[in-house]
Amino acid sequence: MQTQSMRIAVSSNDYRTVSGHAGQAQRWLIFEMDANGLLGDGKRLDLLPPQVFHRFQGPGLHPLDGVAVIVTRFAGEGFLAKMRKRGIEVRQTRETDARKAAVNLLAGTLAPPPSRRLMSLVCKVRDAFSDHR
Repeated sequence: MQTQSMRIAVSSNDYRTVSGHAGQAQRWLIFEMDANGLLGDGKRLDLLPPQVFHRFQGPGLHPLDGVAVIVTRFAGEGFLAKMRKRGIEVRQTRETDARKAAVNLLAGTLAPPPSRRLMSLVCKVRDAFSDHR
């Protein structure tokens, strides 16, 4: 991972743990990183309902623009495609501690995601009925 200044967004319903289904996430922790490592415990970001990616329309500015990486437990194909278009890397993990996930991402030791078999089906069903494509 880079050692220059960057921002990492972690989906987190409670501002402590990594939450799943990033396209539905309303709460995020934003970690700033510089050459010396993470700065602080993360800044809280609450998206307004129209800013949640399942509802967000168009290519306009978004509060998560400018982050280099999003860390989440699960993300559907629609969300992954949307983030690729915005130039944001998405990493999925089974790690539950939000700060530890950011630290491990930077160290190159982020745990892989849990089995996607069931969650992939859930995400596909949700994506089919959402307007976030």
